[in-house]
Amino acid sequence: MARDTQKKKYWQPLIMILLILIIWQIACSLHIWTEYILPPPSKVWKSFSKMFLSGDLFVDIRISLKRVFIGFFIAFMLAFSLGMTASLKPSLSGYYNWFVQFMRNVPPLSLIALLILWFGIGETSKIIIIVLASFFPMFLNIEKGFSQCDKKLIEVGASFHFSKREQFFRIILPNAIPDILVGMRIGLGYSWRAIIGAEMIAASTGLGHMILYAQQMSRSDKVIIGIIMIGLVGLICDKIFAVIISRLVKGDAENVWS
Repeated sequence: MARDTQKKKYWQPLIMILLILIIWQIACSLHIWTEYILPPPSKVWKSFSKMFLSGDLFVDIRISLKRVFIGFFIAFMLAFSLGMTASLKPSLSGYYNWFVQFMRNVPPLSLIALLILWFGIGETSKIIIIVLASFFPMFLNIEKGFSQCDKKLIEVGASFHFSKREQFFRIILPNAIPDILVGMRIGLGYSWRAIIGAEMIAASTGLGHMILYAQQMSRSDKVIIGIIMIGLVGLICDKIFAVIISRLVKGDAENVWS
């Protein structure tokens, strides 16, 4: 029974992908749209093969991933530090909480024009966009994990004369790890989406720039390749993170999402 379920898990997506390809090919054969608007799967595959063999595709993927991981790491350090401060010093939240809530409602890409004026179209502006996009989901989950620790456990720690710092690192932090990991997973997804938008506006390399350049050159086949690669790389990163979460919290990786 378990083996049948496992097979079904893999066959269902493959059947759906095959169905999409068939519908795509039929639409191209009926000439509902011109090749300029919707190239056939064979043309897209041919362009993909050329980009794959030349290595150009991997260069853009590597550059985008590097930007994402740098911005994601900075955002996590900031989110964890602020979440830890909120847990250890809740009285200080009045100083910064209003600003966090304000910035949470500002789309990061709306700041791109200002960031370009301040930092140019170099790496700094794109890293800041990623930090802004991924910080808030991580911070909110980290804060939730720290604040929802079982009060009875804290009382036990107090009975053993734990200091505030010992309570945090020996009780609150271990209890918050599942929420921290979920926040990191969500933040990674936000990072990936943000960098693509930033690269389409202010970059000369990366997957976002590849899509924009292909559109300017009327290469819809390369635009489709870029879209597919964005989804595929993002999916792989998410699945890897899901497995890590599953191993660390001994839960179901597929259900660790909010």
